[in-house]
Amino acid sequence: MRTDGQTAKQSVKQTVYQHIAHQGIVSKADLLPSYSLTSSTMNRLLEELLGDGLIAESGFGPSSGGRKPILYKINGTYGYVFGLEISRFYSTLGLFDMDMNPKSFVRWRMDEDMTPEQFVKYVAGQIRVLLADHGLTESRIIGIGIGAVGPLNREEGIILNPLYFPAKGWSNVPICSLIEQATGIAAMLDNGANTALIGEHWALRHEGIEHMVYVHAGISMRSAMMSYGRIVYGSVDMEGSIGQMIIQTDGPRLNEEGNYGALEAFVSVQALEKQARSDAKMGRGDLTNMYHLPAERIGYDTLLRELARDSAYVSELFLRSARYFGIGLSNVINLFHPQTIVLGGTLVTSHERFFQTATEVARSNAYHNPEYVPVFSKGVLKEDAVATGAALMVWKAMPV
Repeated sequence: MRTDGQTAKQSVKQTVYQHIAHQGIVSKADLLPSYSLTSSTMNRLLEELLGDGLIAESGFGPSSGGRKPILYKINGTYGYVFGLEISRFYSTLGLFDMDMNPKSFVRWRMDEDMTPEQFVKYVAGQIRVLLADHGLTESRIIGIGIGAVGPLNREEGIILNPLYFPAKGWSNVPICSLIEQATGIAAMLDNGANTALIGEHWALRHEGIEHMVYVHAGISMRSAMMSYGRIVYGSVDMEGSIGQMIIQTDGPRLNEEGNYGALEAFVSVQALEKQARSDAKMGRGDLTNMYHLPAERIGYDTLLRELARDSAYVSELFLRSARYFGIGLSNVINLFHPQTIVLGGTLVTSHERFFQTATEVARSNAYHNPEYVPVFSKGVLKEDAVATGAALMVWKAMPV
């Protein structure tokens, strides 16, 4: 049994290891100011990390009058982690080393044939391919992090009852145990919005950002919040709550579900499709004639094609959605006052004007403006954020 003293030592050792990973290359003198440790205790921790193969020496730093200090860095080849995104449009599998450098990414479309059984079979096959490509065995893999569409039971590793999956069977799926059985590799689960924020925060780790928000606008709306560098969890892990923010008290409801006047009824792929189909039935937009489609078959791909052609009707459809998005974002900003807001999802990337319009509306409605000016970003990792953050989740939980 581990004693309290051993647990405390393990905790400090893990913190030092992650500190080195965040900084890149450090000396003992760089580490000491952050810890209440003597120089000899820090020496022992570094020697243990070296002996375990978790870190490596990286030459010598400049001398300040005495001996040149030894520099340390993470041993990137100590092990590897997988990050897996499970989403409605596309899913992604990434392989990362201990420096969180991506070695490979595989992305595939989620269609009506991608049931949980087929999904797990496909992921297991792709893992075998990636291991063979990189000359790795399963013993070198620390774990698989999964960032999935919610709602979830994170502790039990179960995807509960997500909406809008193209394939059937995605209710009460014990995804972690299924992946573990198919691959022999331990798995962890969290909401994809949370792992996206974890990934983007890591990518921006040298900028000292402590308070961040991530908002995804796609088939549905997802969000995550970070305070002092830690994900903020509520009492339930329900995806899409930001989409249920009421922005028009007498407004419509999306698909006869959720709140009336909720944000998702104006800012989502389905909301745009619903509006375009309604307009077509009333003779507006001319999409049915241009594409020889009945109104019910007007889809998001059609709208994107027209947006790329600068269709006045479709452009206004997207910009109206962007303005509503900006109102929703301003409500989040005024509640939390984050330093940085990262926006993702197919609506955000649909056109630069969508991003510009949404962020302009959000800024103009932010309280304490212009003294408080949040930074808006499409992120550094973009479509790789969920998988990267999922891998980071495993890396951070790794016993050291």
